[in-house]
Amino acid sequence: MADPREEAEPLLSRTRGGSSGRNCPAGASACHSVQVGPGAAARRDLCLDQAVVFIEDAIQYRSINHRVDARSLWLYRWYYSSPSQWILSLTIFLILALAFIETPSSLTSTSDVRYRPAPWEPPCGLTEGVEALCLLVFAADVSMKSYLVGAQFRKNPWLLAYLVVLVVSLVDWIVSLSLVCQEPVRVRRLLRPFFLMQNSSMMKKTLKCIRWSLPEMASVGLLLAVHLCLFTTFGMLLFTGEKDGGQDKERLTYFRNLPQALTSLLVLLTTANNPDVMIPAYSKNRAYAIFFIAFTLIGSLFLMNLLTAIIYNQFRGYLMKSLQTSLLRRRLGTRAAYKVLSSMTAEGEAHPEGVGVKPQDFLQVLQKVQLDSDHKQAITEKLHSCSGDLLSADEFQKLFEEFDKRVIKESAQFLFGHHYFDYLGNLMALGNLVTICVFLVLDADVLPEDRDDFLLGILNCIFILYYLLEMLLKVFALGPQGYLAYSSNVFDGLLTIVLLVLEISTLAVYRFPHPGWKPEMRGLLSLWDMTRLVNLLIVFRFLRIIPSMKLMAVVASTILDLIKNMRAFGGILLVVYYVFAVIGIILFQGVVVAPGNSSLAPDNGSAPCGSFEQLEYWANNFDDFAAALVTLWNVMVVNNWQVFLDAFRRYAGPWSKVYFVLWWLVSSVIWVNLFLALILENFLHKWDRRSHLQSLTGDLAATSEMTVELLFRDVLEEPTEEELMEKLSHHPHMQLCR
Repeated sequence: MADPREEAEPLLSRTRGGSSGRNCPAGASACHSVQVGPGAAARRDLCLDQAVVFIEDAIQYRSINHRVDARSLWLYRWYYSSPSQWILSLTIFLILALAFIETPSSLTSTSDVRYRPAPWEPPCGLTEGVEALCLLVFAADVSMKSYLVGAQFRKNPWLLAYLVVLVVSLVDWIVSLSLVCQEPVRVRRLLRPFFLMQNSSMMKKTLKCIRWSLPEMASVGLLLAVHLCLFTTFGMLLFTGEKDGGQDKERLTYFRNLPQALTSLLVLLTTANNPDVMIPAYSKNRAYAIFFIAFTLIGSLFLMNLLTAIIYNQFRGYLMKSLQTSLLRRRLGTRAAYKVLSSMTAEGEAHPEGVGVKPQDFLQVLQKVQLDSDHKQAITEKLHSCSGDLLSADEFQKLFEEFDKRVIKESAQFLFGHHYFDYLGNLMALGNLVTICVFLVLDADVLPEDRDDFLLGILNCIFILYYLLEMLLKVFALGPQGYLAYSSNVFDGLLTIVLLVLEISTLAVYRFPHPGWKPEMRGLLSLWDMTRLVNLLIVFRFLRIIPSMKLMAVVASTILDLIKNMRAFGGILLVVYYVFAVIGIILFQGVVVAPGNSSLAPDNGSAPCGSFEQLEYWANNFDDFAAALVTLWNVMVVNNWQVFLDAFRRYAGPWSKVYFVLWWLVSSVIWVNLFLALILENFLHKWDRRSHLQSLTGDLAATSEMTVELLFRDVLEEPTEEELMEKLSHHPHMQLCR
């Protein structure tokens, strides 16, 4: 157990005056302060553990502002170990997934109110018990984080909010049990997405950027509101004249009163009801088209696109700022490790403290770091190429450039490792796809039970055998590790194995193909179903051709990079969906009733054309969590969203429009425009950088093996020595001597 005073003592200080001339507090302990005896070994082990943790922080782009005494370091490494983080991620998944099971349950085959059976409802205490376990894990999580950051806990708003959310959730959980799970509203369901947000640093950064953009978005939103109100007033004045034909129809349908007119033009802003809203008046007098065209031009084509441009301008440099922060964290981690290791240099040696790090000390630390063996080997080889007895700060930093590289072991390249062999495989995949398409065209009008699958079955066997042979030859040529080093090979190999298993299963159940091959169904799937499944996988496998086409390869790899680096932004959308779905259940559960059960729900035959009932939108409701998510998605797409506005106005009341308009603003206006802005920035940066690197290397494959950080490394600013030392000097749990 570490000395309780250890945390308060400077870790990189000197207890005696040395040749360096630095002044340190009297009695302060340091990694090298005890030169002999058991204390020296303990102090050395502490310094090595500190260096290990700082390097792991650098690898994962984590902050180094945490406790660094022996006990805290052990807890810190345990907290960020794979099992611990897996448990935390599983807990977050479980508490979010409870919404699908708890009352109202989503465990039915359909959400259509006409055919939906009574769902299974969990007994009181079942989901609450699972939730209690989750809350206990979160309580342990916030306690661990609070202890590791020390006094910084009071300055961290996320940790404070974490504690408040836990307390409120626990109180609400107690209320639920005391009311035997019959409480009208569960407040804690609205708070559950917070557990997802607080566990992702990138989601926190994204929220901060959204907060920065809100003032500018609000200014454009105000312009949109003024535009909408002005044209609503104009429309009410234009279409409230004498009741004659088309003009009266326009007034009664779309401009009956102020709320109806405002709703009609709001929907027209999304072009969802264009040209329906214009046709009655336009049929009477073509001059009325000017009103609707002007409204659409100003609102949809100018102001909405201006909103996208403003958001893009606000998010310009968002990726660069994030990568710059990540680079600073990595440099701070490696520099802190360097300072700790350099402080271990004995005072009596020829080299004064801080000059460098002994290679043997660094190797000892490297063995403890949680890093894959390939990167460790690459760093070790680079270390052996360094000259001198001690590593300088620059040499120490350059060793960690290997973090950014995807190490791929080289192996002997034979004939089957040549790219021409890939071209042959692509040609075979194309031929397989063509044969499937030909048979689909020929058998388009033939019932499945009347089809002769003999020829297609033979061809599929031949192609699958070729895929198997291709995989084995590549493994032989590249070696198992070299084969698995390429994601395209992993993709091909997995699909080939699945196809082989399906083909063997088909042959085992239905025997080898022969003319007139139409056996009866055996087992779980018919022969036709097995053939369709094989063909689906073959078509999916055809995607392997994309990397062979240079332009498509750049686009595809860029899209994949965007997906991997926009997970945080997708998490924000998940949080928004979750919160609005829970609110929707609270407000609208049970308001949509089956036709015939209420005067508000007429039969489909008597319903007006284009209405909720006539279109049979009965499955779109808020009776359970899964149905609410799908309904919100349909509204976000804004195709026919005026149907939802009208239906819930009739079923729940006119105030329901506020909910749907807010959802449209948050999802379709703000989030979609933010997503579009991020895609534009990321894509343009990645496209330009890849083109630049490809022109330098002349090898597209070389650029595709780079991480995002390495791809932008030459446009990021390296932190200065003064900036790094300033940050380290303000470390709350580590003190550098001056």
